[in-house]
Amino acid sequence: QVQLVESGGGLVQPGGSLTLSCIASGSMFSIETMGWYRQGAEKQRELVAEIYRGGHKYYLDSVKGRFTISRDDAKNTLTLRMNSLKPADTGVYSCKGTKRTGLKTTVDYWGQGTQVTVSS
Repeated sequence: QVQLVESGGGLVQPGGSLTLSCIASGSMFSIETMGWYRQGAEKQRELVAEIYRGGHKYYLDSVKGRFTISRDDAKNTLTLRMNSLKPADTGVYSCKGTKRTGLKTTVDYWGQGTQVTVSS
């Protein structure tokens, strides 16, 4: 069982920066993929950034060049560095870890989320 806890959210002005952290209670080495999702008001949850254990990364088009995802398995930590923030980035950010349990089966672990508000 893995528990994920996010931190680092808050209120920031447009153009500002925030760094989100997600700490896993168990070993992250068994988690194949980790990602950050966000859900804005009256919007569907969307994948913002994802990183595979081998290092491959995915970014939502609207955050490319502004956000950087990284993982440190030795410290059981997933990080999302967000620069040049825009009001459209506002939402609850949650981290997710996907662990492979079989050839075709996986299990997902979710954090409780942290609020990011970009506003002047």
